[in-house]
Amino acid sequence: MSTHEEQDVTRRFDVADAAPLLLDAHGVVTSWTQGAQRLLAYTAAEVVGTRVTGLLSAEDAERVPELAERCRRDGGWAGLLTARRKGGQPMRVMVRITPAVEPGGAAHWLVLVSDVAGGRGWDMSRGVLEQMVTDSPVGIAIVDTDLRCVWSNAALERYGGGSPQERLGRRLAEIQPGLDSEGIEAQMRHVLETGRPVVGYEHVGKVRSAPRGETAHMMSFTRLDDDQGHPMGVYYTVVDITERYRARQRLALLDRAGEQIGRTLDIVRTAQELADTGVQEFADFVSVDLLESVLRGAEPEPGPVRDTDRVRLRRAGHQSVMAGVPEAVVGIGEAAAYFAGSPPIRSLTTGRSWREERLDPLAKEWATGLPGGRAATFLELGLHSVMIVPIRARGITMGVTTFFRRHRQDPFDEDDLSLAEDLVSRAAVCVDNARRYTRERDAALVLQRSLLPRRLPEQEAVEVAACYRPADELTGLGGDWYDIIPLSGARVALVVGEAPGHGIDAAAAMGRLRTAVHTLAALDLPPEEVLAHLDDLVGRMAREEGVRPEDPEAAGIQAVGAGCLYVVYDPVTGECAMAAAGHPAPAVVLPDGAVSFVDLPQGSPLGAGGPPFEAVELTLDEGSMLALHTDGLLVHGDDRDSAGAAAADRDRLRRALERGAPTLDRRCRAVVESLVPARPHDDVALLMARTRLLGAGRVADWVLPADPAVVADARKEAGRQLSEWGLQELVFTTELVVSELVTNAIRHAESPVRLRLIRDREALICEVSDGSATAPHLRHPRATDEGGRGLLLVSQFTQRWGTRFILGGKIIWAEQSTTDQPD
Repeated sequence: MSTHEEQDVTRRFDVADAAPLLLDAHGVVTSWTQGAQRLLAYTAAEVVGTRVTGLLSAEDAERVPELAERCRRDGGWAGLLTARRKGGQPMRVMVRITPAVEPGGAAHWLVLVSDVAGGRGWDMSRGVLEQMVTDSPVGIAIVDTDLRCVWSNAALERYGGGSPQERLGRRLAEIQPGLDSEGIEAQMRHVLETGRPVVGYEHVGKVRSAPRGETAHMMSFTRLDDDQGHPMGVYYTVVDITERYRARQRLALLDRAGEQIGRTLDIVRTAQELADTGVQEFADFVSVDLLESVLRGAEPEPGPVRDTDRVRLRRAGHQSVMAGVPEAVVGIGEAAAYFAGSPPIRSLTTGRSWREERLDPLAKEWATGLPGGRAATFLELGLHSVMIVPIRARGITMGVTTFFRRHRQDPFDEDDLSLAEDLVSRAAVCVDNARRYTRERDAALVLQRSLLPRRLPEQEAVEVAACYRPADELTGLGGDWYDIIPLSGARVALVVGEAPGHGIDAAAAMGRLRTAVHTLAALDLPPEEVLAHLDDLVGRMAREEGVRPEDPEAAGIQAVGAGCLYVVYDPVTGECAMAAAGHPAPAVVLPDGAVSFVDLPQGSPLGAGGPPFEAVELTLDEGSMLALHTDGLLVHGDDRDSAGAAAADRDRLRRALERGAPTLDRRCRAVVESLVPARPHDDVALLMARTRLLGAGRVADWVLPADPAVVADARKEAGRQLSEWGLQELVFTTELVVSELVTNAIRHAESPVRLRLIRDREALICEVSDGSATAPHLRHPRATDEGGRGLLLVSQFTQRWGTRFILGGKIIWAEQSTTDQPD
């Protein structure tokens, strides 16, 4: 130990309850005490008369001459040594040596020895203690068992409450009125009752002496006991951690902003999330005003907004610590024109924030033309401090965020402004992302809705209702579609499909698929052949673009991987044929309400290649319902590949379809509402069709022998049937069509020959079927030709005609309008 360290120990410590012993000038033990015997275990007979070096470790024994010299020179010494107890056990001891003079004048040394490791250590002198606690930069106080102050140091005065003399005999509530003293005194009582200290208690409150009112302190409490162990009071320490607390608050607010702002790609919701976050332990009222072009998803002008006479901003979000947001004079979605030169417009035009610690209490809002004339002074609104921060991201200004304080009496300072700018800058990126997405999504939605049927065509085969719900803004608009296509013979095709991907690419792919389906439907092909041609078309387009089906970029570009369900229903026979390409099978609701799902073979998605598509045929009773839907109606989240989840989803759909409704349209919408959230993960399309049957009064059917003489009889039967239907104006044309079609069938085709007349809603359909698979061709004969004019005449006198192939032959049909006849 150095001389400086020894002198420091000597100044700071007094030995109390130490074991004394006496040495002569040569270091021989001349007197031994019971305390020394208890400490080192030697008896007086064993020690007295021996040198003190025998009581020390070998290393410290060598230091004895040096220590003796220092004692003679300095008049004493204090420090740490290692003694040897009886038996050789080492013991670290604190030693203080001071001169002792006997009456005879012989020099002796009084040695006080204390065990360093045994007890609580060296007791400090009163002077040292007073110096430590009085000059400590940490606030320290002692209260008695009644929690009244009996002592405090000068450092505590910095935290308010007056000088140590002014604190004496007073409780915390009396020392610092307005301070939340109940929580602090509760900690003191706990320490008094249990004796267990409380360390690191954090107290946040308002004190009058603090410049900003709210402060944070870290406090520790320890019980003081008397010699009998009875509690005498509590001493506590106080450290100001206000800056650390505020920094932690700022970080917590920014963390919350990162979690709560930008969870959607909806501009208004993002603005409201910014306002909601701003009132959390920061401001009392927050408003977010955006340029109207931003809310439309348009591109604002680059750089700051020009300083014009007035700038229209629209309220996109606001929040208050008060229920009902009483401070708001503009409602969500409402607009106000701000005066040029007003603080909000200055922030817009300069791109810089603005802060006012104390508002003019009689000043009004800076806007004009407020809805309902709701202008009010800041005094009426109770607002006293404000910050305005421009919402800027990627070089464009989109609006302003305004922070007000009402209940918090401390005004906004520079630190608050810095925090507000950090908060708004994070939100600004989210607002701009939402703006950009809104523009793209609106374009995709307009494109998709323009490609979906504006109204479902009128026909006699089925009663139809459809419902479409686009995906939420995070997932992005998909490529789901539905369609109903009238076919020949009063039949109808029901189509539901889904193009992969999201956004404009998916909508464009959906448009191409829908156009292709319409083209193939006009050929009167069976469902499986329609899908086969559609699959070839998608695959060929992908190959021409050099895109492989397994490539990620194939989806949504060439409709590779799209799904489609194609259903054909015949209202004359009640027969229904369907095929699917990577698409869910439809549900069937029977007239009695029973719900089942068609056991339909699942073909590969379009363009993916695979085995031929298979069709299923079934006969439906009149009044049965078909429910065609995309997989978004059933699949939510990541349960797409779960068999259990698929079964549960089907069960949910079954229960939804079992519920009745006054109309088919209401029933269709009720199914979607019950199964699909307001913002679904995927697009949803549902097409419901209730079947009808054309009874005997709407259909006439004759089987004709293969004899040319029967043509005249066929004409007569057709004319008679039209007279019964009240369609006399069509008799001549129909007899001509029947004559030509039946004659061609008898001459060029095979038996059996069949004639059928169908009276549809707005058309008369004439069909002649035969057993030949050869399609007729329209010819344009020369003036000298004797034949070949049959089909030409049919095409001239009817609105539409065509050929469709059936099992075992073909049908040639011609259609005339029953509502657009000449007078």
